[in-house]
Amino acid sequence: MRAAPSPSLHGRFDRLLPYLQIAPLALVLFVFLLIPLALIVVVSFWDYDSFRVIPAFVTFNYTEMLGSPTIWRTMWSTVQFTLITLAITGALGFAVAYYIAFYVRSPVMKTIFFMACTIPFLTSNIIRMISWVPFLGRNGLINSMLMDIGLTAEPLDFLLYSRFAVVLVYVYLFTLFMVTPLFNAMSRIDRSIIEAAVDAGASPLQIMFRVVLPLTKTGFAIGSVFVITLVMGDFVTVRLMGGGQSASTGLLITNQISCCNILPPAPMRSCSSSW
Repeated sequence: MRAAPSPSLHGRFDRLLPYLQIAPLALVLFVFLLIPLALIVVVSFWDYDSFRVIPAFVTFNYTEMLGSPTIWRTMWSTVQFTLITLAITGALGFAVAYYIAFYVRSPVMKTIFFMACTIPFLTSNIIRMISWVPFLGRNGLINSMLMDIGLTAEPLDFLLYSRFAVVLVYVYLFTLFMVTPLFNAMSRIDRSIIEAAVDAGASPLQIMFRVVLPLTKTGFAIGSVFVITLVMGDFVTVRLMGGGQSASTGLLITNQISCCNILPPAPMRSCSSSW
């Protein structure tokens, strides 16, 4: 007869099992996330010109970047865009997800609502941005409507090519990235918990803030990661809708790359002076 495995062997295997389960994902993250990030950090200390990267350890990349008031102002502008967009998309996403999860009973209607939210994603982001121009321009539909009903005597200039336009388009583009994880989190809430809160005499606001919100923290966290990543890495929206009146870190990097590609071969320090 074959001897049974010893209890100690079973214990070691049980302790190693969780690590074996996450090993494939950890390997993928190590190869495709950690190694590229490490390479970026290494290359950031190298010199380069318009055509090549020079493997020489230098620090002026950081000294010029951190010593530039323009870059600090641009970073703060990017943070402002991110925080404002996150707050608005969080409020709108929560309202939409709450309505679909708790008030729409039919699965067919839930599917229709989500289809209505996702259909615009079948077109390019740039096309959807440009589609706001006829609405927000000086002679656009919104200004024409406001002047026709007598609310304003002249067109409102802040509607287009401004920070307002940038935030508006950000909210329009990225709200769905907040709706989806919030809806998934709300769909997993046990309805018996809400019924117990109602039986205990909780008001709708108390149920909202003491039951629903704490149970949707994961959805908020996932949606926030999406929105923050998309806004902080974006440069097209600021360029098209800002009209040169706004700046972001992504746009700054794009301009820097364009500058270095246009100038003749030279060390980075001569190109970075355009900041």
